[in-house]
Amino acid sequence: MITPDLHKKPVGLDREKHKNLKLRRELSNLRAAAGLNALFLTGAEFGDACKEYPILFLNAGQDDQGKTQVAPVAVFGVTQGENLFLQPDGRWDAYYVPAMLRAYPFTMARLDADRYVVVFDESYDGLSETEGQPFFDEKGEPTEMLKELRQFIENIEVEIERTRRAGQRLMELKLLQPKRFDATLPDGTPFAVDGFLALDEERLAQLSDAEMLELTRSGLLALLHAHQISLSNMRRLLDRRLALQAAAGQTLN
Repeated sequence: MITPDLHKKPVGLDREKHKNLKLRRELSNLRAAAGLNALFLTGAEFGDACKEYPILFLNAGQDDQGKTQVAPVAVFGVTQGENLFLQPDGRWDAYYVPAMLRAYPFTMARLDADRYVVVFDESYDGLSETEGQPFFDEKGEPTEMLKELRQFIENIEVEIERTRRAGQRLMELKLLQPKRFDATLPDGTPFAVDGFLALDEERLAQLSDAEMLELTRSGLLALLHAHQISLSNMRRLLDRRLALQAAAGQTLN
């Protein structure tokens, strides 16, 4: 899945055109997340991510059948363009790093219903034709590094599709509703974040026994619980911002 804010210049990997391309793995690829205040998260990551980030759902339009789509995201900042986890030296100040960021500069794009292509961000400064580990060997075959990277992003793509279906089912059950996060700053100023979807607990309590059994057996109830746990990180995220601004002698905009 190509994320425009992350993959700024996506290009399909071609064994002829890119036969000399190399990856400088000693460089931090996490710097690409500068300016990202949220990133797509697969359902398989909820268990780890809920300990670090708020996990919110964003409206992602409709599919070809007109069904509402949602995209879960790990939130890195409370305002647009703000990332409170990326450090100046390129380190990530959290134990868990979302899979799509770990895979950067690589991802996959769908060619048609059954075919995908490996894509990389051509703007990434860790790519070179003179330094680093090669993508292809002298015979033009993928190196072990490229094989491992491809397997990783293929696994992510599988989880993206599972997550898409999970979100669709949650919307069909009307379990995700527009929500708002409100807080009061130390100086008494009110602060709010909105524009996202989150679990409607009243609606969850209204589900039939059959629907609850479906959620339990499908793993969706576990996802919702992780999502609920993650919401406490909204306050921690704001505290993180306030601490950084206090250290810099700034005020919240």
